[in-house]
Order: sequence, then C-alpha cells, then structure tokens
Amino acid sequence: MKELAARLLEIVDGAELRLIAVSASESLVPVLRGGWSRRQVMGHLIDSASNNHQRFVRAMLADALEFPGYDQAGNVRVQAVQEAGWELLVSLWASYNRYLAHVIGQLPEDKLDMSCRIGNGEPVTLRFVAVDYVEHLMHHLGQIGVV
Repeated sequence: MKELAARLLEIVDGAELRLIAVSASESLVPVLRGGWSRRQVMGHLIDSASNNHQRFVRAMLADALEFPGYDQAGNVRVQAVQEAGWELLVSLWASYNRYLAHVIGQLPEDKLDMSCRIGNGEPVTLRFVAVDYVEHLMHHLGQIGVV
C-alpha cells in the first residue's frame, strides 16, 4: 500500500497545480455530460475522499464491514458545491487526499483481504477499495482535464 500512497501523492501534487490554474468563473462552467461543472466534480471527489477515509479507518478496526451506498447527485446538490469557493474546494481536496495517502500507507497487510460491502454491491476486499479509490480519482480528474 506504500506504493499506492506514493502514487496518490504524485497525482495530487500534479493535479493541484492544474486545478489552481483554473479560474473561479471557469470552474462554474459545465464540463461533463449531465451538466456538472469542475466545482461539482471536486465536491464529488471530496465526498469520495470522506467516504473512503471512513472505510479505511473502520476496516482497520474490524474483521468485515458493510457501508451504506452513496447518492452522488444528492450529496453534490445538498452541499451546494456550485456555490462554494473554487480555492476552498481545491485546497480541501488536495489536503484531504494527502492525508488519505498517509492513511492508505498505514493499511496493514493482514487487513487487505478483508471483506467490505458498499451499499447493495458485491463484497470486495479492502485492497480493492483502496486501489479503486485512486482509479476513481484519476477517472474524474481526467474528465475535467487535469491529468
């Protein structure tokens, strides 16, 4: 997991520079099919960091876990992400992910194969959750043109 943590740090460092270069007005413009702006994507990525932070920590303290699903459109809407400051979103996202890299680096080898169920999905391993988190992050950063 140390390699995955290092990869996450590299991604954040590179993406943060590109995100800072996006103007506040440009961050409001829809960039994805369905109308999501960069701000809304960043809000979604902050939610993902928050949800996965809980998964990583709780998994280290248990033998198996079940987590609720995630209503991405509802979460972005009720948090009014479109009205949040762009600099705030970028700063929070970058800081949270740097901390998550630290947490991922602490995941013990003997916990990586434990079963985690998220919502109604099939059980997956903690290892899968960690790797999938970074892949999900890369997917969305690619959608908004910063990786």
